[in-house]
Amino acid sequence: MTKEQLTLTYSAIEKLAKEYRKQGKKIVLTSGTFDMLHIGHGRYLAEAKKHGDVLIVGVDSDEKVRDRKGPDRPVVPEKERIEMLLYLGSVDHVVVKPNLEERWKLIKTLRPDVLVATHRTYTDKDVKALEKFCGRVVVLEPMATTSTSAKLRLVQVGAAKKISKTISTRLVTAIEEVLEELKN
Repeated sequence: MTKEQLTLTYSAIEKLAKEYRKQGKKIVLTSGTFDMLHIGHGRYLAEAKKHGDVLIVGVDSDEKVRDRKGPDRPVVPEKERIEMLLYLGSVDHVVVKPNLEERWKLIKTLRPDVLVATHRTYTDKDVKALEKFCGRVVVLEPMATTSTSAKLRLVQVGAAKKISKTISTRLVTAIEEVLEELKN
């Protein structure tokens, strides 16, 4: 299949899921932003795949990411995030999750055999409610000590320090020049 065939709409994924079920395959669903793909993402998706035969990943649209994480996100555009996910051997299909959709729409549409999430994704109350739409919900611990947001903060702090140092040096020089002019 091509990347286009692997990136599906909700209606297409619903039909495909029926075909997989006819073949006796267990469907696993997970979702997220997957901005600046890192080792934690790779480990998480590999672990998710172990819970079934077909791993479908819901990827937040660029608009949804901006609304949730701010105007400077995502760093990596939606199409690139999707393509990167499809290069991972654990990912079988990707579905884009649009902004402002009904809560849990992809889960309700797909009704996966297994929904995989992290402990930060859903509350215990949410997990109980989601069990109506899934065979079971598996909550995974973080697979790495890093996150995209943490990496971005480090980059921002580093840039701020460089800017601060440059401004400080130039400001001191400018003050000294002004004081020298005032003496004359």
